[in-house]
Amino acid sequence: MTDDELRGMLSPFRTRAVEQGYPWEDIDPLPAEEVDRWIGHVRPCAVLTVGGEGLVAGRFGGPLLLPAEVPDPEHPYLASVDFAALPKDATDLPLPPDGRLLLFASLDETDGDGNCGQAIYVPVGTPVEERDKNTWNGYPGDDYDQKIVDSYPQGELRARTEPDLPYHSLPGFPHADELVTVWCDTSDRRGHLQIGGYADQEDSDPDPLEIVASRAVRQANRGRWGGDEPVSGAVEDWVLLAHWNPNISDREGADVQWGIQRADLEARRFDRTFSTVYWNP
Repeated sequence: MTDDELRGMLSPFRTRAVEQGYPWEDIDPLPAEEVDRWIGHVRPCAVLTVGGEGLVAGRFGGPLLLPAEVPDPEHPYLASVDFAALPKDATDLPLPPDGRLLLFASLDETDGDGNCGQAIYVPVGTPVEERDKNTWNGYPGDDYDQKIVDSYPQGELRARTEPDLPYHSLPGFPHADELVTVWCDTSDRRGHLQIGGYADQEDSDPDPLEIVASRAVRQANRGRWGGDEPVSGAVEDWVLLAHWNPNISDREGADVQWGIQRADLEARRFDRTFSTVYWNP
């Protein structure tokens, strides 16, 4: 999808921002020049939802199918995405043309700084076997965590390409907070899984991807993540691989981000994906 097509899809946002503002938050109409510069930061993303429009490109839940040599995941299984089934040019990421991406996520931060999920890439043609989905590292006898995991969504995911705009402040934009508010209201996404685009969470200032990068560096310095390979703390070296807005009972308002260094993504090093979860109970 071209930039012009993406910008065209943002006409409802531009109209709202320039002509109406957001009266519910006492936001007056915003300067057209600033709105247009904000729109210049548009990125494509693949939005996957249960039901709705688009071709089936994955699913929430289902059997956990992994190569025999892959260790049991440390986090609960969430979803699989078929790269070949995503709309053409659905993201600006250097994704593989095919194969499946399996995403795993815990909705509780262990020590407020740890890796809260993982991603596993299974190339086309790789032999797989079904695994027990309940081998993740929960707290023994903790029925509450198991209840949360049991409420993870299930069902086929349909993908569509949508434009995405920042959810955090950018230099040179005096009305960045207002632009983010109008964008969140206009995009109206809930309960979705997203590939590419911008990281989003309730408290999005600074860029949530900066939090991913800084935590990955701290964990690497402690020898808990990343092996012996370098980990960059510069946010420009990272991209958002995936985002999930759970929208499930007892975790309303939570957001999960999977970030990866661009160099690792280009090298298909999905094992070096770092995940954070934000939840404001």
